[in-house]
Amino acid sequence: MTNPLLADWTTPFGLAPFDTISDADFEPAFDAALTQHMAEIEAIASASEAPTFANTIEAMEGAGEALDKVLSVFFSVAGADTNDKRQELQRAFSPRLADHSSKIYQNRALFDRIRALWEGREGLGLSAEEARVLMLTYRGFVRAGAALDGDEATRMAEVKSRLAVLGTQFTQNLLADEAGWSMALDEGDLEGLPDFLVAAARAAGKDMGQDGPVITLSRSLVVPFLQFSPRRDLRETAWRAWTARGANGGETDNREIATEILALREERAKLLGYDNFAAFKLETEMAGSPDKVRDLLMQVWKPARASALADAAEMEGMLQEDGVNGPLKGWDWRYYAEKRRKAQHDLDEAELKPYLQLDKMIEASFACATRLFGLAFKPLDLPLYHPDCRVWEVTRDGQHVALFIGDYFARPSKRSGAWCSAMQMQAKRPEPKAPIVVNVCNFAKPEAGAPALLSYDDARTLFHEFGHALHQMLSDVEFGSIAGTSVARDFVELPSQLYEHWLEVPEVLEEFATHAETGAAMPKAMLDKVLAAANFDMGFQTVEFVASALVDLEFHDGAAPADPMAKQAEVLADLGMPEAIPMRHATPHFAHVFAGDGYSSGYYSYMWSEVMDADAFEAFTETGSAFDPETAKRLEEFILSAGGSEEAEDLYKKFRGRMPGVEALLKGRGLAA
Repeated sequence: MTNPLLADWTTPFGLAPFDTISDADFEPAFDAALTQHMAEIEAIASASEAPTFANTIEAMEGAGEALDKVLSVFFSVAGADTNDKRQELQRAFSPRLADHSSKIYQNRALFDRIRALWEGREGLGLSAEEARVLMLTYRGFVRAGAALDGDEATRMAEVKSRLAVLGTQFTQNLLADEAGWSMALDEGDLEGLPDFLVAAARAAGKDMGQDGPVITLSRSLVVPFLQFSPRRDLRETAWRAWTARGANGGETDNREIATEILALREERAKLLGYDNFAAFKLETEMAGSPDKVRDLLMQVWKPARASALADAAEMEGMLQEDGVNGPLKGWDWRYYAEKRRKAQHDLDEAELKPYLQLDKMIEASFACATRLFGLAFKPLDLPLYHPDCRVWEVTRDGQHVALFIGDYFARPSKRSGAWCSAMQMQAKRPEPKAPIVVNVCNFAKPEAGAPALLSYDDARTLFHEFGHALHQMLSDVEFGSIAGTSVARDFVELPSQLYEHWLEVPEVLEEFATHAETGAAMPKAMLDKVLAAANFDMGFQTVEFVASALVDLEFHDGAAPADPMAKQAEVLADLGMPEAIPMRHATPHFAHVFAGDGYSSGYYSYMWSEVMDADAFEAFTETGSAFDPETAKRLEEFILSAGGSEEAEDLYKKFRGRMPGVEALLKGRGLAA
């Protein structure tokens, strides 16, 4: 019987045949696909013909299709619906993939062909996009160590293999800590909690096979519990568990893993001739250097810290009015911030949440894409990797554009956070491919028959991830290696953060923010309060983010710390970190930085992109319409469809005419002087 992962897929739009794939299929398919890809690479490297763009670079673009298919399915289910077998396979596959990559980059015959093309590029008659792909391929090989010889090449392969093992282990430890903790509540503990939170806690308890309600470490449960529970003792218990993920001792402790990862990254950078890992990593980003990153973050830090300290003083007074004679603590902040918001803006999350139904917010995100880009979304009934997943065909003018999969609910088998991935990247060469895009979120699943309700932050997350999806779906380039989100890390968050702005467009909320029980539109008075409170508690949100970004930067800009926890404490002390605000991601659960090196030295990139997204949305508001067709056309042409076909700064300037300063960001966050 043919392994379904290796067979020709006759499914609609090339979607994986999830209903025929079992965990037993992954390992043999992986083995066969890995061998096939290496044979394809060897054939390119050993070709007797002189190197050309077609027989070397374009041939490499087309190689590994079977491996891409296997890995796209495997990593989708391993991240969003894991089990013991999938975790075991992940641990086995990670070092083998790193070794496979190292063999390709250390293939001297292949590198010689690429280098010959690079050195003779002026006479090749390449298109602008072909020239870009050649440059990125050559640069990628050099940065991966292709020019290293002997012991240095061997050591580079060992370092990358070990980093792959450690990143997988870090992720699995974090998932184990998150899935392994829960706090059972008795009926008396539910006092003061809004109905939506009680229902979500009961649903979580049922999922875990318990009789009563429970609070888990899913963000969609623990954050509202910290917001609404009047029980300070229970808030402290939940907060301590949430902030201690990855640092509980025993087999799932991530602290030693973080230490080893940082040391290996420094060694990798020095093998390539860089002073430290941040210098290596940031060389190809828009920021270019650690100093530029630090400058941006510190410009934001100072007003954010001042705002947060003023808020903390006010909330400490509220705490003492409640009879607590002590300082404001981390488990108090969200509770008193919610009280402050209700007092200042007369806005209660419990009253707001019924107007933010998941289905209506999905509909809103689609409707904005229809008005801006002419996209249409048709629900399909196709087998997917989990019953909670949903899928739509995306079309424009009747033509197929993409498949879009939404996986919205938290479950113990899903890693925390939210992300966008592509099971298939857009490409025209060597053969045409339409994107298959997945958005994964962790919203609280309602009890059976009840509508799923979102917080305003959840709704923003939904729009954010859909912005990434649009970047993938609207991609229109020749080669998959530069398609969609294959851009500089500090540019990749621009489309996602920009798309969040449409959630705050009054006409969008007026149409789609309707009450789950009555169907009535959100009252104008509430809508006004929502928009007025958009920057509420922004000091806290900015401080927790910037602190994490600065710790990440300091970990990598210099010698690797022997004790990352001590280094973290030192950085926070130097910043004057407010006592009641933790980092958004403390080191032992900082998956952005330690699960892989995608955001290492790069967590700042959300804020770098935000400088642009605030300015980019102003391009619409300056026209008087959030849906101005000419501005939308430019956004698609120069940002969303262009992928990595040009330098990010050049693309932004084509869209906006100039680069923005930090002022738009401070204004957008309500932190401008």
